[in-house]
Amino acid sequence: MTIQKNFKLSMAAIAASLLVAACGGGGGGSSDASPAAPASGASTPATPTNPANLTTPQYPADSFHLAAFNLLNQHRQQCGFPALQENTALDQATAAHAQYLASNNVITDTEVSGNPGFTGATFVDRAAHFGYTANNGSIGVSGGYYTNATLTEADYGQRAVYEFESGVYHISIAASPANTVGIGKVATTYNGFPQEQFSLHLTNFQQVAANAPLTFPCQGTTGVAYTSAGEIPTPPATSGNWGTPVAVAGNATDTIVMQTGTMTDASGHVIALQVLDSAKDPNKLLLPYQGVAYPTTPLSPNSQYTVSLTGTVNGVAFARTFTFTTGNIVG
Repeated sequence: MTIQKNFKLSMAAIAASLLVAACGGGGGGSSDASPAAPASGASTPATPTNPANLTTPQYPADSFHLAAFNLLNQHRQQCGFPALQENTALDQATAAHAQYLASNNVITDTEVSGNPGFTGATFVDRAAHFGYTANNGSIGVSGGYYTNATLTEADYGQRAVYEFESGVYHISIAASPANTVGIGKVATTYNGFPQEQFSLHLTNFQQVAANAPLTFPCQGTTGVAYTSAGEIPTPPATSGNWGTPVAVAGNATDTIVMQTGTMTDASGHVIALQVLDSAKDPNKLLLPYQGVAYPTTPLSPNSQYTVSLTGTVNGVAFARTFTFTTGNIVG
């Protein structure tokens, strides 16, 4: 049986420093130092109690949610990023957004008042609607799959993470200073086959490390997608599928400038990478603490690559060199 992925990814990023809130780019999102109010048209929100994070995830065994949570945390912690903890209010908000995607047959990060299932225009609005009013940095992603093969829920959860991590703009779920997550998913059918819509919301930015910037992938990462397509917006300088992106991330108060990037395969062939940072990004989605470097054509599956990156963090030069290995995965 073959598997067809015909849903695209959408991404909104909202950033605030750890001390001072600031507007950020992405899907018309913004942030504010005060708690976000529910958007006009949303039903009466839950009492804003800012439910505590769960030290142990309560997602059901063999679920989409637990598989996505575990894989994402594995990748993040391997590369030095904060471990994520489940937050049930964010789970409710992302589940409601996944239902909005299904009800309106769209893949989008924003919701329109009056449409079926509307609970708030932005990720921050929807979080507040369900009682999570903290607002100190936020990343939200939305996506979906339609298949002509029945996969397990755990398979879908892992595929969602690989799909996001293969996106030039969505890889930030693996390379961000957040430590709190909500995961939502809705399963429907189309033409008799499974169709899944899903959404993740990461928030509560921390100091990532004294040796920032960090990267994902990083030294020793294995199994990442070797090629991807179908991201909204389309990454610059691509005319079809692209290869594994590398995200560079500092602390939320840092400014990253990307200068050069290459990947070298096992035979010694050097691939020049497209580099983006907040100043170079024509889509204005990358935030100051983020950078990304990616091959504009696919890599090879099950292959090892050595990455070399240079740039500056807050005006100070940095260089990163490491080796990772692709899997037989299409993002």
